[in-house]
Amino acid sequence: MTGRAQTRCWWCGDDELYQSYHDEEWGVPVHDERLLFEFLCLEGAQAGLSWITILRKRDNYRRVFDNFDAHKIARYGDDKINALLQDPGIVRNKLKVNGFVKNARAYLALCEQGQTLDEYLWNFVDGKPLQNDWKKMSQVPANTEISDAMSKDLRKRGFTFVGSTICYAFMQAAGLVNDHTVDCFRHQQLKRG
Repeated sequence: MTGRAQTRCWWCGDDELYQSYHDEEWGVPVHDERLLFEFLCLEGAQAGLSWITILRKRDNYRRVFDNFDAHKIARYGDDKINALLQDPGIVRNKLKVNGFVKNARAYLALCEQGQTLDEYLWNFVDGKPLQNDWKKMSQVPANTEISDAMSKDLRKRGFTFVGSTICYAFMQAAGLVNDHTVDCFRHQQLKRG
């Protein structure tokens, strides 16, 4: 970015990677199947950690998880999972790694029922981003009734690491909700579409 400094949401601080993610990705509506699946998995990987930790490892995740190809991930066996658990480029948590496999299988089952992940997830917000007008980050909720419903339904369908707080973080990241604060330069840009 050049020229005058722009006001951003406080959470990205001075970290260039975080600022780039904030400016170019966070809150932008995502309708790409692979990217939605990636975001859902990575938000789950974040559980108990900061997002910047996952963001710094995202390229490694893409590399070792076959660019989030659900068909490939769903076929991972013990040898592949054990190899992943030795890879320092990702969070080496057995439950989370197995969760990616479980989520790939649940995603494919959803597709077999004739529904895309895009249709399924965006249905929770009636197909268009929810627009919030938060003045400060302390107003932004950790979860909502919609993320509660999404979490409950995802779990029912066999997904894991999809608690309500994780679902709300996913909604923010994938643009199902615009939670940039009103003083942030991205708020109005995303509100206009």
